[in-house]
Amino acid sequence: MGESNIHATAVISPTAKIGNNVTIGPGAVIGDEVEIGDGSIIGPNAVIAKWTTIGKECRIFQFASVGEMPQDLKFKGEKSYTFIGDRTVIREGATIHRATGEGNETRIGTDCLLMAYIHVAHNCVFGNHVIMSNLAGCAGHAVVEDRVVIGGMAGVHQFVKIGRNAMVGGMSKLVQDVVPYTIVDGHPAKVVGLNNVGISRAGIPLESRRLIKKAYKILYRSGLSLAEAIAVIEQEVDSCEEVEHFLRFLRNAERGICRERRDTENFTPA
Repeated sequence: MGESNIHATAVISPTAKIGNNVTIGPGAVIGDEVEIGDGSIIGPNAVIAKWTTIGKECRIFQFASVGEMPQDLKFKGEKSYTFIGDRTVIREGATIHRATGEGNETRIGTDCLLMAYIHVAHNCVFGNHVIMSNLAGCAGHAVVEDRVVIGGMAGVHQFVKIGRNAMVGGMSKLVQDVVPYTIVDGHPAKVVGLNNVGISRAGIPLESRRLIKKAYKILYRSGLSLAEAIAVIEQEVDSCEEVEHFLRFLRNAERGICRERRDTENFTPA
């Protein structure tokens, strides 16, 4: 266990692998075949269940539960996994469940901040730099791409996808896919515009931002069907990595996409 600092009251499986300079607080429970990367901090009374891998320099606060069995009637005790990327922070009382299905996984990326009492269900896949605010929840098989911000108490339906650099308003109900680079809000959630602040902070070049805006207007302001809008964007919007991702997302939106709300002039994003 190297130079790790482990409290005497922590319970650690003999099959767990603990990296160097790891801190494990009082009453924490580390299950079978867990791996904890160098420099991570596991808070008091946190539970890291079996077959979970925690990356380097993560911080998991008190009473969080990571990698426990899913709340899924299809689950029959099969071996499945949870992966937490480097430098991700998981706050108090958060719950993240391992996957349903033999060999499947729930995965959280690097540099994420998952705030107090959030829930990430079985088979969810999160990208990098995701922020999930207090009491928000993602049902099973949800996909959250890079640099998404999910507001407090928002609820994400199973199998919903949230595109990169999108922002979800607090207390929103998501039942359809959220197009990349947009802000959605409401019950059910509707698009209220582009996430211009998030796009700018992500360092996306000005020309790419101009092209994203053009593609957005074709999708939401032209009156075209989704298939028609995709075809027009392909023809009329110059290609760049961001536009290509926008199109890929639209082509694979199996649940349909959140449509635009018409009272956006009265909406002020947080």
